[in-house]
Amino acid sequence: MATVHKTQRPKAKTAARSPILILFICISAIVFLCVYSSQLSTNGFSFSKMTIRNLMKPKHKRHHTLHDKYLYWGSRIDCPGKNCDKCAGLGHQESSLRCALEEAMFLGRTFVMPSRMCINPIHNEKAIFHRSDDGNMEERWAGTTCAMDSLYDLELISETVPVILDNSKIWYHVLMTSMKLGARGVAHVEGVSRVNLNDNRRYSNLLLINRTASPLSWFMECKDRKNHSALMLPHSFLPSMAAEKLRDAADKINDEPTDANEDYIYLVAKMARWWLKRTGLMIKALLVDYDSIHVRRGDRLKTRKDRYGVDRSLFPHLDRDTRPEAILCRIKNWVPPGRTLFIASNERTPGFFSPLAVRYNLAYSSNFSDILDLVVENNYQLFMVERLILMGARTFIKTYKEDDNDLSLTDDPKKNTKNWQIPVYTMEDQEC
Repeated sequence: MATVHKTQRPKAKTAARSPILILFICISAIVFLCVYSSQLSTNGFSFSKMTIRNLMKPKHKRHHTLHDKYLYWGSRIDCPGKNCDKCAGLGHQESSLRCALEEAMFLGRTFVMPSRMCINPIHNEKAIFHRSDDGNMEERWAGTTCAMDSLYDLELISETVPVILDNSKIWYHVLMTSMKLGARGVAHVEGVSRVNLNDNRRYSNLLLINRTASPLSWFMECKDRKNHSALMLPHSFLPSMAAEKLRDAADKINDEPTDANEDYIYLVAKMARWWLKRTGLMIKALLVDYDSIHVRRGDRLKTRKDRYGVDRSLFPHLDRDTRPEAILCRIKNWVPPGRTLFIASNERTPGFFSPLAVRYNLAYSSNFSDILDLVVENNYQLFMVERLILMGARTFIKTYKEDDNDLSLTDDPKKNTKNWQIPVYTMEDQEC
């Protein structure tokens, strides 16, 4: 009897492909699309969307001489003034600095910038950066000041408003020369408007104008700041003038695509995230296409009791509007589900924003500590980098509305110094 020999078919391999291989393929596809799209852009296509890497570097190093005219406001921002003992936060100091730069710009003078920036201890906690459940929430960065050129690119600022530092050699020469010239070289002014300084020949021809006689904070010299037509420098000017090493750090994190290829890259990135969730892998991926929110809490939530013992706040809806459940409701029409959401906040509670993960892929600056630990030495530098990342998002949602077209988490006004109200925690006036 003949024996039939059946051919043994090889069994199909059931082992799943390595998730690392899948991830590698996805990342390779992203790189390919970036290179391909960059080739398109060099062959005739141009894109108007600004990315961090497109911030212009200084065209040339400016040389200052005694033929220039100078404006001096003091050795520290808001000092002389009422904030000499303890400085205000970075936002207040930048308002003051913009005011001084605007006056120098208006007068056509070189501004003598303080060489050090005061750091308010309240805003210098490490825990805001290192968000760990067992971290020491009271740990602070070392130092109460930092070098001004560690925050800002002075050559880049000088493209708009010429600046020098008050520890530079040229400033020493200006001081010596003005002292020799006496009244013909320097004027100490207080309460004199910039228009008068510009039009009055008594001041306009002087080598140096010194405003340190003023007892007020610097920004009080710009009392008409609510009149946008009176502003010479936009609110975004100083944030975009971050020091080169801070821009480079943000650039490494914010690997933002151009308009032409962002939809393709987002699709591939979405596939990669799906596989990462499927396999349970956790990586600190760079931001590719994302949205962002800045959540100001912390110091803004302070209350005080009135004469009846009732708590009152300058921002009665802020605590409610910046909680995760309210944020989910507020941004649902602005940020689609599944998007990557970068969060910058001074909230100190670990895991406070975790409920947002039901709808979004959350990212914080702490996810990129391997990059930031090399350059960040204080919380001001950290916030400078975070602001660049916030501005690089597809949709940027602020805490407060600063301009008419801004998206914001709360409708409370940003500037409120007198009207203390009872905090509101109910959501009755919001539909979600």
